[in-house]
Amino acid sequence: MKTSLTPREIDRIIEMAWEDRTPFDAILWQFDLAEEEVIKLMRREMKPSSFKMWRARVQGRKTKHAKKRNFEEGRFKSTRQKQITHNKISKR
Repeated sequence: MKTSLTPREIDRIIEMAWEDRTPFDAILWQFDLAEEEVIKLMRREMKPSSFKMWRARVQGRKTKHAKKRNFEEGRFKSTRQKQITHNKISKR
């Protein structure tokens, strides 16, 4: 585990861990923290009730584990989301 994390890095890791579409692999790549280390950091930095809420939220969530995701790269985009073209919202 990386021991010299700044408060700003810790805040960013917590933010990324709460985001639904940010996989643990992204945290590993950016901060060199494996999923287990992120869990330990979250447990240490959060109130117990907040930690329990976070664990219930991410446990088994496909989007938090890159191997379980059903899309390869980029962001998911709904077919109902409008396209933005030349600063005008195009219509169907």
